[in-house]
Amino acid sequence: MLLEARGIRKSYGGVAALRQASLELRVGEVHAIVGENGAGKSTLIKILTGAVIADEGEIRLDGVPVVGHSPLKARSLGIVAIYQQPALFPDLTVAENIALASETGGAWRILDWKKRRLEAREVLDQIGARIDPECAVSRLSMAEQQLVEIARALRAKAKVLILDEPTASLTEQEALRLFEIIRDLRGRGVGLVYISHRLDELFQIADRVTVLRDGTVIGTEEMASIDRAKMIRMMVGRELSSVFPKVDVPIGEIALETEGLTLRCGEIVGMAGMVGSGRTEFAEELFGLRGGRTVQIRGRECHINSPSRAIELGIAYVPEDRRRNGLIMEMAIPANVGLASLKKLFLSPKAERAVAEDYRTRLQVKAGSMTDPVKTLSGGNQQKVSLARWLATNPKVLILDEPTQGIDVGAKAEIHQQMCELAKAGMAILMISSELPEVLGMSDRIAVMHEGKIVRVVPRSEATQEIILALAIGSRAA
Repeated sequence: MLLEARGIRKSYGGVAALRQASLELRVGEVHAIVGENGAGKSTLIKILTGAVIADEGEIRLDGVPVVGHSPLKARSLGIVAIYQQPALFPDLTVAENIALASETGGAWRILDWKKRRLEAREVLDQIGARIDPECAVSRLSMAEQQLVEIARALRAKAKVLILDEPTASLTEQEALRLFEIIRDLRGRGVGLVYISHRLDELFQIADRVTVLRDGTVIGTEEMASIDRAKMIRMMVGRELSSVFPKVDVPIGEIALETEGLTLRCGEIVGMAGMVGSGRTEFAEELFGLRGGRTVQIRGRECHINSPSRAIELGIAYVPEDRRRNGLIMEMAIPANVGLASLKKLFLSPKAERAVAEDYRTRLQVKAGSMTDPVKTLSGGNQQKVSLARWLATNPKVLILDEPTQGIDVGAKAEIHQQMCELAKAGMAILMISSELPEVLGMSDRIAVMHEGKIVRVVPRSEATQEIILALAIGSRAA
């Protein structure tokens, strides 16, 4: 056995994050870890990498107990984690970032940068990455940055590689390329711990899966002997009647009309397209963040040139990157919920708390205390707070950009249920998503974008994955 974690316990302020959790990783294995947000996955990773010290338990590498664990010790042992947001120095070159992973010696020494560039080129070639070692990291795409992270791990002679949501920001083709690299690393004897909310991809890449729920290991299964339904039951402890609980509701009058798109009250319009097709830019224009857009609202022509104008017109926008653009992570839940409604709440802490408590109940936000900073919440609960912030403005049109990205299957079902309730109450919803099952499962109509334009709007009854993909890549056959 390459890596073993036995009887791991960890509590924060009396709240158990892990209860007797155990994990075994074989040489040359891809071992998936799944669970709802808050199940203990992040805590377990931090303990394996030495960033957090367990209250109880033992870690063994190659059968030898790891003593005095720390991030430095983990790296020296060959335990390396690559997170969803690459931890690279953007202003340094690729070669400099790769070299930093394994630099030794004192501060005052002569560095052979020619040798380091050659070493960087060699390790990039090993994973088939066509990246210039002298290119600044800030100029790389997210997929290229992940390849640099993997190259850096190989340069540091990683024996255990932990990948946390590695495909969250990748296109389908980039994800397939990553899977090829993972298979190659597995063939070299590297043990990989793979964490993802995208359950379908686990069947492509993982050998075994360990399911966590409420800090406890529910079980470890061979991927060949488990299906998606069983995995979900293990994760959430209950049957999910449907991850996409779409219900038909009466479609009302036109709420908003703009070039290429009409949104009606009670309707969920999905927006699909490849990365870079212009989906987010379209949403930002509708909300006045990017140049603005002319729309028809209840028969009146309006030009939206600022978010404040959009809010006046009853438009709300929940952005894709909730941590950077949707929330202020250091602030408490009520302050975040009230941010878009300051005029209405008259800067009253009491009114702010009342509104936040109302949406906490409605959206089932799980938090230890309302005074907790939102950074302490799970991803799914952060997304609910981000949604509550805009629902508090009482919008007529709600734009959701990747509403379930990076959250677990249980939280996805809850967000989808809320969308159905909002549509039932007469709200018009534009949902942008990179996940085709979500687009097909939740939409009344689907607007497909290609090269900055909506090329076609497909009714739910006619929509298939093949048709949507063909339109998204610009195929005339669709």
